[in-house]
Amino acid sequence: MADTATVSATAPPAGVMEGKTRKRPASHEDGSSRRKRKKARQDDADLDTEAGLNKAFARMDGQLVADHIAQKTSRFGSDLSSIELSDLYVSANAIKDTTSFEKPRSLDNLPEFLESFSEAPGKLEEASKQQGSPHTIIIAGAGLRATDLVRAVRKFQKKGNPVAKLFAKHFKVEEQVAFLKKNRTGIAVGTPQRLIDLIENEALSLQCLKRVVIDASHIDQKKRGIMDMRETMMPLVRMLSRKELKEKFTDTKKPVELMFY
Repeated sequence: MADTATVSATAPPAGVMEGKTRKRPASHEDGSSRRKRKKARQDDADLDTEAGLNKAFARMDGQLVADHIAQKTSRFGSDLSSIELSDLYVSANAIKDTTSFEKPRSLDNLPEFLESFSEAPGKLEEASKQQGSPHTIIIAGAGLRATDLVRAVRKFQKKGNPVAKLFAKHFKVEEQVAFLKKNRTGIAVGTPQRLIDLIENEALSLQCLKRVVIDASHIDQKKRGIMDMRETMMPLVRMLSRKELKEKFTDTKKPVELMFY
């Protein structure tokens, strides 16, 4: 090896200069590797596959969540220009700090989470006055998870106020368009791309919207959440960075609250 090799008569081998062994830069690399391993261990410690939770989101304030979104957007949007990436930026000012909620961010605790950050918890049971214009939108990474979330918030469902199922699993866009045009609903649960589609064809209205909740803590058996896969992260950030939503998130009079559960 370079540290123990004999100096040849023609030229000094790598790692040897003027008869002395050059110090290896490995100590710096080893330190960097140790820090990376420590960070990985800390991240892994937050991933509870048995409970299906990434516990890190419970500790993230608005700035940390915004940084996390920007990092993931940059990673999965590597084919985008800097201008396109900046258009997808979600400001920390748009994100509500929910670190005060101390219970695990499980399905069972979702209703209490919604009540904790609602000025009038009783109104969660009420439907908005306008058809197809929920006061709460919950965004999941997949249809199967969205189905679980629908069941979790059924306590807020009353006669004439069904929870809207706005995801692809077993539901066609045309069926959801018809549902939204005929029904008043308070809470809608959907996946990012389907929600975008319904907004763009004007079936889903944001007129009565008060809060958007991202199902961020949930992870699957492969330790992946909604922000860990390109096919869910990019539609999510495109949804959140829509002009009409950005304006609502930062409205000083009646802001729509963006929360990461």
